[in-house]
Amino acid sequence: MNVVIHWFRRDLRISDNTALAEAARLGNRVVPVFILEDSLRTGPDVGAGRLAFLLQSAESLRKNLAELGCPLIIRSGRSEDIIPRLCGETGARAVFANKRYEPYAQARDRRLGETLFRAGVEFKLYKDAVVWEEAEILTQTGKPYTVFTPYSKAWKLRPIPPPRPKFKPVPAGPAPALPSEVLPVDPAVFGHPCRQTLPPAGERAALDLLRQFMAGPVLDYSAQRNFPAIAGTSQLSPHLRAGTIGIRTILREWQSARATATAAQTASSEVFLNELIWREFYAQVLSNFPHVTKGAFRPEYDRLQWSQNQEHFQAWCAGRTGYPIVDAAMRCLNATGTLHNRLRMIVAMFLTKDLLLNWQWGERYFMQQLVDGDMAANNGGWQWSAGTGTDAAPYFRIFNPVTQGEKFDPEGRFVRQWVPELTAFPAETIQQPWEDPLYLAKSKYPVRMVQHDVQRDLCLAMFQAVKNPPHP
Repeated sequence: MNVVIHWFRRDLRISDNTALAEAARLGNRVVPVFILEDSLRTGPDVGAGRLAFLLQSAESLRKNLAELGCPLIIRSGRSEDIIPRLCGETGARAVFANKRYEPYAQARDRRLGETLFRAGVEFKLYKDAVVWEEAEILTQTGKPYTVFTPYSKAWKLRPIPPPRPKFKPVPAGPAPALPSEVLPVDPAVFGHPCRQTLPPAGERAALDLLRQFMAGPVLDYSAQRNFPAIAGTSQLSPHLRAGTIGIRTILREWQSARATATAAQTASSEVFLNELIWREFYAQVLSNFPHVTKGAFRPEYDRLQWSQNQEHFQAWCAGRTGYPIVDAAMRCLNATGTLHNRLRMIVAMFLTKDLLLNWQWGERYFMQQLVDGDMAANNGGWQWSAGTGTDAAPYFRIFNPVTQGEKFDPEGRFVRQWVPELTAFPAETIQQPWEDPLYLAKSKYPVRMVQHDVQRDLCLAMFQAVKNPPHP
């Protein structure tokens, strides 16, 4: 019987796992491995909350595999060193893994593949995190899509594949015991203490969330999804990022929920599908246009003359800008590692179009804080908000933080939860407390650091200077 190493990465589950299912289907003895790579715990983008969620998810995976009599081998260090060494220890002639799409991960996989090839070991990568990869949905001229709407229409014309079967180890004789390290579940051991209150991690937690969402909220998704004080979203993004749930499993349950839905409910749930397609759209953008990790998708916007005001940036990070919906959102992000999608757009537009600060500053801060921080989705979302990316909002589309708060938190429930300085303010003025005649007496809330109308004009001028530069 052949021995195959399954290298768990961002696919920390035993159900609907393509590479893992393939290893078992081919009748191999599977040796599951999880590597605590140096990149997980070093570098400027490491987030304690995301690392904690990943470690907790890996611990859940370890327990699930133990129940199947298939121990998870834990090692720490560089995968390019550890994987070849494990092949020698186990006699494995193949390594299976699911594809990653970040440029740095793809470069690492190419290096590892070359090393394994020289050693006579096969390295097989499978599509798993997405339904359709970067070269599978192309325009009629064979080029990648850079506009979401036609991409989504092409995506929806294709059949949705079913989930892969749950992993069942192939019966085999006793296997030699392999040394395994203890899996830490607290990132503080790596110098990253987590001070955020995180959602439950692991495959079972993800499946529970999915069932709850598909039992009702998905059918009212379009009406509820924009209101942060309402539990109207799936909250599955941390699990998709860690791979504790498969995209095909989500889509199967989505199809089942629609089976008995009314026409209105079906239309509402379609908006949720669009959000999943946005995720794949940004993944294919990252693969096809890797320069987005270093600058604007549209290179001319790298010439934008952003402000360098560090005090403004620190106030934005801390939730002390003087704009209630912005500050509530940032305080929520800092405390929980999660942030409602509508709020992500609001705070991103405020940073770039009110404070006139570089979107890359916000992109990095989000990666340091978000439990679901994903390079493709985070980069795509920030460039959309800043007006520099693919399918970007026109640069002259600028959210007014006051009207956004009034529209999506009309009673101020979300603001009161995270900005206690404004608890005493009525709904009429809570989104613009400076309009309350007792503003200074009622609260110690920060004064607005900028005037939106003034900054809007400055933003438009900044973009116009790039789009229509003066003639020499």
